[in-house]
Amino acid sequence: MNREADRSVLRDLLGPERCREDPAACLAYGYDNSRRSARPEAVVFPETLEEIRCILEWAARDRVAVVPRGLGSNTTGASVPVAGGLVLSTERMNRILEFEPRDRLIVAQAGVTNEMIQKTAAREGLFWPPDPSSAPYSTVGGNIGTNAGGPHAVRYGTTRDHVLGLVGVDGRGRSFRSGVKTTKSAIGYDLTRLIVGSEGTLAIVAEATLRLVPRPTACLTYRALYSSLESATESVITLLKQPIPPSAIEFMDQTAIDLIRDSVPGLPKGARALLLVEIESDRPFESTDRARLERVLGQLGLLDLDLAENPEAAAPLWLVRKSLSPALRRLGSGKINEDVVVPTSRLPELLLGLTALSAEYETALVTFGHAGNGNLHVNLIFDADDATAALRANQALEAVFRLVLRLEGALSGEHGIGLSKRTFMPWQVDEPTLTLMREIKGVFDPMGILNPGKLLPDLPDFPYANPVK
Repeated sequence: MNREADRSVLRDLLGPERCREDPAACLAYGYDNSRRSARPEAVVFPETLEEIRCILEWAARDRVAVVPRGLGSNTTGASVPVAGGLVLSTERMNRILEFEPRDRLIVAQAGVTNEMIQKTAAREGLFWPPDPSSAPYSTVGGNIGTNAGGPHAVRYGTTRDHVLGLVGVDGRGRSFRSGVKTTKSAIGYDLTRLIVGSEGTLAIVAEATLRLVPRPTACLTYRALYSSLESATESVITLLKQPIPPSAIEFMDQTAIDLIRDSVPGLPKGARALLLVEIESDRPFESTDRARLERVLGQLGLLDLDLAENPEAAAPLWLVRKSLSPALRRLGSGKINEDVVVPTSRLPELLLGLTALSAEYETALVTFGHAGNGNLHVNLIFDADDATAALRANQALEAVFRLVLRLEGALSGEHGIGLSKRTFMPWQVDEPTLTLMREIKGVFDPMGILNPGKLLPDLPDFPYANPVK
């Protein structure tokens, strides 16, 4: 096959500015936030559904790999073009097509950022619940591809719960529309929810209809520090039973607290766990509400409790969370960032188990994240220039996954599988289920061109044209 002659079709369709084959563009669009990279043969920038359809029709005919990409903020290598081919960037599809506050929905192209959705919705007192930390530069298409979550998933759910419908293109180049503009429907297979979280392996999303919810008018934010992991996790479990459910419960372990102690004054020494708890309501809180919440937070082992009653006052309390990521660099030059999830009742076992694994493998483990969902980010820190330390860290990672599965958890809560966890999928998903997933993939993408080498293990697809670096 003459790939050079074939790509002239794309140049005619898109023009030289939107079909880039130069080394600089291919290098820039060959990596994502996982720090993995591979070089594509070209990068294309469609602006319409019809252009995506033509690109995929061409790619299916000549069996060229196509990797969809938003702004590359994912951490699992899901947008790394390991099979070469094309990177299809949706960044120029960045228009909000419809905003209907009376029906509480937005229709947006895939390249619109999460932050843009939030700003538009806020004009009418609404918001879109998925709130990943990368909101300023993560896109609607990327949120849909990975089923993104964030701190507020404990109350509102993840992306999958807030996409009413979408318009996409399958691996044959066929455009389709799934879902509706209503919050209820009973019209056959729910293809929308199937595509959310599929990491671009089933279809490329061109636009989506997003369900908005009212912004609560009252908010309490607590920062609680505890002398033991057990006290903190017991507070989490009890908080989830309260009449007013928390909208966010964020956790930090002792290593994380110690890392940010210099930049966040006033943290008591001896703290082994920290919780940031946000409670929202559509009515003002009464003194009885606060008293009940503070009784729950006041478990044996509580060292310190701070309360903020508005977003401005809460900002200093959230500073501990925002200060953590930069501080992690001080522990080591190498970092493996995983997001595991267990039932909330198993959080004490998970945290105690992680402490033991850190000692066993001589690897620093820093744990923080969304305790209200049992979804914690486990960061394994090591010296990247020390081959032995790197080996220990990878052995520790496998032990972390075994621990999570023993506790009836899952290998990912919100980051997805991508490249980084693909080989571990059979640890979690049995072979009959994997077979069904492969068969579904075959219906949407019979030529195997959509994001090959991702998500599903051992699926016959492209050989890796460019090894992952």
